[in-house]
Amino acid sequence: MSTPPNTFGKRPLFKDHFSHDSGSYSKHRPTYPDALFSYLSSITKDHNLAWDCATGSGQSAIRLAQHFNKVIATDASETQIKHTQKQEGISYSVARAENSGIKARSLDLITVAQALHWFDITAFTSEVDRTLKEGGILAVWSYNLLTLQADIDEQINYLYSKVLNKYWPAERRLVEQGYKTINFPYDELTTPKFSMSLNWSFAQLISYLSTWSAVKIYLSENKSNPIEIVQNKLLKLWGNPDTELTVNWPLTVRVWQKS
Repeated sequence: MSTPPNTFGKRPLFKDHFSHDSGSYSKHRPTYPDALFSYLSSITKDHNLAWDCATGSGQSAIRLAQHFNKVIATDASETQIKHTQKQEGISYSVARAENSGIKARSLDLITVAQALHWFDITAFTSEVDRTLKEGGILAVWSYNLLTLQADIDEQINYLYSKVLNKYWPAERRLVEQGYKTINFPYDELTTPKFSMSLNWSFAQLISYLSTWSAVKIYLSENKSNPIEIVQNKLLKLWGNPDTELTVNWPLTVRVWQKS
């Protein structure tokens, strides 16, 4: 097996940006479209066992369970696993992406949702190669900055790129790039386009912004909430805070098949 070319080195330490607020994270993050999981099911030959790696709140695992006989859902954060929604057909456990403990050549599908940028890619590639069946599918996806309407987007972009610029972990750049610099030594498939959208009140938007890792780091270092810098302007542009506006996220999906 060849080593995939990447633009960053190994990450031996697990960077846990989410455990201390896992409940909020699971409630205020967008959900992935049904069409994505239907597509993954359609391109997977067998549907016996799927691995949702870095499952977080278990959002993807629950959807995969609708298409696969059994789903193994792992996360390096014990706190995240404690906040997952338990369901028949899903086995949750605490494990690193690079050392899952899953039986060799047992998986039909491996998924990684909005988490690949935290991995040691070289070590994860070895784990994928060890656990994935011949012909099995590896699917990774990420979503970038949300959009609503031009004037609101301007304020959110200011928060994201100006106020929080130096507080974003370096790995965030990989999300902004849609993981285009990350490759695996398998055949990459052409995927349909996917997107996410939700109707949110103003409070829901603020709750979502509060889950950003850079917001948490800024708050810890400065003892003040950076969202307050733009919150009044956002509210003025929003109007009635109970009014629901459509929030959109571009979803980048990359899929490989092990030959």
